[in-house]
Amino acid sequence: MSAGKSTNKAAAAERQAALAAVKASQKKQERRRTVLISSIAGALVVGLVGVTSVVLVNENRKNAAVEAKAAEPVDGVADVREGLTSNHVTTVVDYAQDPPAGGDHAAAWLNCGVYTEPVPNENAVHSLEHGAVWLTYDPSLPADQVALLEKYSSENAYVIVSPYEGLSAPVVASSWGYQLELDGADDERLPVFVRKYLLNPELPEVGALCSSGVGTPA
Repeated sequence: MSAGKSTNKAAAAERQAALAAVKASQKKQERRRTVLISSIAGALVVGLVGVTSVVLVNENRKNAAVEAKAAEPVDGVADVREGLTSNHVTTVVDYAQDPPAGGDHAAAWLNCGVYTEPVPNENAVHSLEHGAVWLTYDPSLPADQVALLEKYSSENAYVIVSPYEGLSAPVVASSWGYQLELDGADDERLPVFVRKYLLNPELPEVGALCSSGVGTPA
């Protein structure tokens, strides 16, 4: 074999060895990246699971606290059940409360949901008879406070939210036979009132429809 051919073979072998070394190095780097990415992803998952667990625990504690308070009398709630009648009428009713918390009412109930304009008392009262809670607020209530009230409707199919002129308090929560005046939507008694009186089992028509009636929520 000539010296030239030997030299060429040696050079080719050297190139192959160098290429193999490069490939081996690349594979090693890829393995490192995979391990690193997996470690980061694992840490993120653990972190997310941890955060989610904390949120769920806090929410469960909050719900448990509301449940416990709802089992007791709610401070400031007016009991107006005495003398309430529940006849269907076709005329405007002069209610003892403003907004009303029960009494004679229209034959058609108001669809539960959020309203941006005042709603007819007589239709809303019929919804109260079905177990709804009606959250009324002064039209000047700040938007962020209104949003807090609207959240109750998004979470409960038997909640009505609407503005109401001439309220004696910024927010008034009403159910059939019970009413609570509040200084704001963030009052800690509000979720307790909703939990206690929403679909109140003492009502003869509790659970009847709060949809397919009259009114178009926003």
